[in-house]
Amino acid sequence: MDRGLTLISPAPELIIFDCDGVLIDSEVISARVLIDALASVGVKVDTAHVQTHFLGRSWAKVAAEIRHSHGYLPGTDFEEKYRTDLLARFEQELTTTAGIKPLLSRLATLSCVATSSSPKRALRSLDLTGLSKFFEARVFTASEVERGKPAPDLFLHAARRMNTDPALCLVIEDSLPGIEAANQAGMQVLRFTGGSHLSGMSDDALTLGGKVRCFDKWEHFFEMVPHANRQPDERMGT
Repeated sequence: MDRGLTLISPAPELIIFDCDGVLIDSEVISARVLIDALASVGVKVDTAHVQTHFLGRSWAKVAAEIRHSHGYLPGTDFEEKYRTDLLARFEQELTTTAGIKPLLSRLATLSCVATSSSPKRALRSLDLTGLSKFFEARVFTASEVERGKPAPDLFLHAARRMNTDPALCLVIEDSLPGIEAANQAGMQVLRFTGGSHLSGMSDDALTLGGKVRCFDKWEHFFEMVPHANRQPDERMGT
């Protein structure tokens, strides 16, 4: 696959990581739990439908899409049960994406997280996987803005909170709504394709016909953003 391993220019002053599917390999788990939850109320969807219509979006947008396409509006009780079941699965199954911890340990550039997940889910996910120490309070969620991805609001909010010009931000995303949001925010974006939910997709689909720069292993990151490497003379473990 052509990962577009060219230098990112200008060099970013802030790296904004999405969480699900980028830092943590959670999207397959989330899809399975949501598919089961919807089946329990008579709404049948498959993994492809979840990837196309739900991936990378806030719960409000997911609920609106379910109502529009299936005539069922998930209420508060449905949402709470889904979230409870999902966190229970996370406790048993959640892992980081391979290689992200060594990368974060060597990252010299300022970084933060901007995610469509709820604050509780995002913080618990980072705690469970041992990633909280790398970001501390620098975690921003869709609950803090009026419009979630694919609108640019969340990424612009993160840039403001981090006192960084959007043009000097680099977003690492896996979802199409996230990529669109980064583009609308005027930020550079790389698509991380190493999550298990993107396995088996064609190169053309992953790169959107060559329009998006992609990489599927964190060891390639510093080839594109070398100035962000705190230890440039050492190989990064996986």
